[in-house]
Amino acid sequence: MIEVKDVKKSFNGVEVLKGISTVFETGKTNLIIGQSGSGKTVLLKTLLGIHKPDQGVVEYDRRRYWEMTEDEKRELRTEIGMVFQGSALFDSMTVEQNVMFPLRMFTHKSRSEMEDRVNFVLKRVNLIDAHNKMPSEISGGMQKRVAIARAIVNNPQYLFCDEPNSGLDPNTSILIDNLIKEITEEYNITTVINTHDMNSVMEIGENIIFLKNGILEWKGTKETIFKAENQAVIDFVYSSNLFKRVREAMLKG
Repeated sequence: MIEVKDVKKSFNGVEVLKGISTVFETGKTNLIIGQSGSGKTVLLKTLLGIHKPDQGVVEYDRRRYWEMTEDEKRELRTEIGMVFQGSALFDSMTVEQNVMFPLRMFTHKSRSEMEDRVNFVLKRVNLIDAHNKMPSEISGGMQKRVAIARAIVNNPQYLFCDEPNSGLDPNTSILIDNLIKEITEEYNITTVINTHDMNSVMEIGENIIFLKNGILEWKGTKETIFKAENQAVIDFVYSSNLFKRVREAMLKG
């Protein structure tokens, strides 16, 4: 569980986060949604310790990040996996080398132990024969699965995903969503996903917070978001013509 208490963050006198308080639950897919400029990315970076809040607290299972020693922070970072928006694979490394990288950086495992673990996570994300391929030789969806494998190779307690479906076709996006959800439940991870993809909201939105202008405007689930009465949420959810027609049909029904 990650708990955020009254977090505020400003840049050059402009307040970007305006007292955010929420809980990201363990074993669930926790989504941060909102329009561009709503504060989603700043909140994600504040959770990760990249930005220090001007006010408020970020707790990892009751451990207050900004009260930790540097050694404690380094230890916590070994418990965190990250899936970046563009996958962020190393172009000069094979798939196997990319996935092994966190093990080489943060563990003292033997070569055979690292290979066993890499084999396991690549199998888990359905990439059995891609070990020796370069990132440029595989599709965008496969690159994203490699990124997920790399993120979970160290058995993280916390998984962060920044726009994991960016640049993917709808079918591949659903596969990635389902994979993240399965891994979250299977390993009981606290997963936080920064997204603007309504398909992700509908597929895996177990715990959703909606930000607008740095304020937490609404929180709920994929089951409740379509019934939200908050106008900002309504405008976000029904921004496309398809979802507008869905809303019209729901209102008529």
